[in-house]
Amino acid sequence: MAFQGAYQGIWLDSTITIQELFSLHYFEYRSDFVFPGEQHDFWEFVCADKGEVLITAGTKQIRLEPGDVAFHEPNEFHAVRANGVVAPNLLVVSFSTYSPDMDFFRHRILHIDAAERAILAAIVREGHACFGERLDDPWLTSLTPLKDREWGCEQMIRLKIEEFLLHIHRRYAGITASTAAEDEEPIRTVRRNSDREVMHQIIEYMRTGISRHLTLDMICKDNMISRSRLQQLFRVYEKRGVIDYFSWMKTETAKEMIRTGSMNFTQIADFLGYSSVHYFSRQFRRQTGMSPSEYASSIKAAAESDEAEEGAQL
Repeated sequence: MAFQGAYQGIWLDSTITIQELFSLHYFEYRSDFVFPGEQHDFWEFVCADKGEVLITAGTKQIRLEPGDVAFHEPNEFHAVRANGVVAPNLLVVSFSTYSPDMDFFRHRILHIDAAERAILAAIVREGHACFGERLDDPWLTSLTPLKDREWGCEQMIRLKIEEFLLHIHRRYAGITASTAAEDEEPIRTVRRNSDREVMHQIIEYMRTGISRHLTLDMICKDNMISRSRLQQLFRVYEKRGVIDYFSWMKTETAKEMIRTGSMNFTQIADFLGYSSVHYFSRQFRRQTGMSPSEYASSIKAAAESDEAEEGAQL
């Protein structure tokens, strides 16, 4: 018979602990966006999700491409601007921590992998659940949790930020998983790699065919894959159906084109293969919750607030 007194607990060490969250933003910038810069006494990281941006980190000028993440240490001056051609998407998170292991991230530009991208996506999802939909205001200086926010979302944000930092630190430091896990890993790894290669092939096929009206049968035939496996891969890796994912890709392309200002709505609808601008508008609203003109107005309003802020600083 076991007695409670026979057990001895240990305190689990916390290598990196987040104290406060100051900002959590996901921006869809116009191609001419400029943030003049700031500095503060807490950490910040900036991840380029789509497109590229030019950032200032102290005295350095750095180009961030998709998947790159830059870390700004406390009191480091930092600024960001689009390249004038591509309308980029950026994730920005700032927080305080007194963990000495954060020294690893000083002056670092790293590149995220698929696991880390999934963690960052979870941070954005929890941010929406906790603070609402407005994560795209670059001048917001305080976060106010919703009264009816999802239970546990604040703690999930903290845990996910810590997980991201630990994961990317461990990967770049070359620390591997335990030997026991490695013994079972080779077969699973080969299978996962094969699945990811197929997914990459199909997503690239969709990207190059963004102007077409693709069907499941066309995708299966052109990529030599069965319908059941194709649907299973998208359920596992993208958590949505194949055609719904393709519609999402079209909408993301449309959003970038609207922010770039290179075409009007009719031209965008035609470029993306929609039968009419009205059908394009309905599909855009289904994916985003707003019409193309409402989205364009929101981007214009953000740009005008940026210009007003810059004017106030002069």
